[in-house]
Amino acid sequence: MSVVRPFRALRPSRESAAAVSSVPYDVVNTEEARTLAAGNPLSFLHVTRSEIDLPDGTDPYSAQVYETARQNLAALRDRAPLVEDEPSLYFYRLRMGAHEQTGVAGCFSLDEYDRDLIKKHERTRRDKEDDRTRHMVELRAQTGVVFLTYKASETVDRLARAVTAAEPIYDFRADDGIQHTIWRAAPHEATAVVDAFRAIPALYIADGHHRAASAARARATVGGGEADAFIAVAFPDDQVHILPYNRTVKDLAGRTPTQLLAALRDRVPVRPGSATPAGKGKVSMFVDGTWHEIDLSASAPADALRASALDVALLQHHVLEPLLAVGDVRTDKRIDFVGGARGAKALEDAVRSGRAAVAFSMHPVTIDDLMSIADEGGIMPPKSTWFEPKLRDGLLIHTI
Repeated sequence: MSVVRPFRALRPSRESAAAVSSVPYDVVNTEEARTLAAGNPLSFLHVTRSEIDLPDGTDPYSAQVYETARQNLAALRDRAPLVEDEPSLYFYRLRMGAHEQTGVAGCFSLDEYDRDLIKKHERTRRDKEDDRTRHMVELRAQTGVVFLTYKASETVDRLARAVTAAEPIYDFRADDGIQHTIWRAAPHEATAVVDAFRAIPALYIADGHHRAASAARARATVGGGEADAFIAVAFPDDQVHILPYNRTVKDLAGRTPTQLLAALRDRVPVRPGSATPAGKGKVSMFVDGTWHEIDLSASAPADALRASALDVALLQHHVLEPLLAVGDVRTDKRIDFVGGARGAKALEDAVRSGRAAVAFSMHPVTIDDLMSIADEGGIMPPKSTWFEPKLRDGLLIHTI
């Protein structure tokens, strides 16, 4: 049984929705956020990354940043304007090229989250939790949306088709080419969705572990009521689109490219390859201007856990740690991660520019892998999945 409930969304007017909406706060750094928001006083980045409105060098975790975010949200209420709906559920559709996915936007139970009935596959970092927890407490609002998934339900799919046959409240194409369309369910439709979710055995966090964890911590300060739930969009598993999360390493740990290739061949099959891995168990490596295929399909995992058999774990166990001296990828400054949406060119550019010495292009993890690992109570290696397309911030805000 899964619980979803309607909520009073704070949201922009139809006319200002495209201008208000912004990329998620955690996919850009301060300078990128400042560039994206330049010349647009309605951009929600003024709320989620409010340091962009303060002098260069401002500590992004200073009290001034959170106070500025609070002031900016208050100003946006009048400027956009932001309006508050009666308690509602929504259907949110993302379209990227030929790919389309439609999810239920609503509030989900933090009690279920705390009891692991909403399943997780990723560890969170305390510093990132601290930031979003304080942001929620200071603003009395959840401004970032969690991305959930669940085993597809024909009943929910049927309700989605009915609701999305009507006129949407928003329908626009963002600067990155992603089409965002949102419908508000009628009260009787929302009741049917709530009932349908009771038959869904489990929800899984796909993206947004830090947002969910921060919401759980914020309610300890704010209290119950609206703070007992977190805002999310739940997509059926057969519509979710996962891209690889690729790796670059700044140096070869004292080896030349020739020496690295020789050391690799002593461990695993290596042959000429392309930028796209041929399938599960294969990793494409770009070094010294050439792509190679590393075959890890017969390589033993570090242990019997399902997560240890993922390609990213095999690469870490057989290549990154023993040959390139990359230990804990959460803290090692020599490794960087490149979302699959940026393509092979971003990997090649990193190596050719000298920012990295070697790049690894991964085969994407499947949603079945994610769900099975979460069902086991397992934890996936850091930076295993890149979900695309991404939800926008600022279209649906949950006040607490």
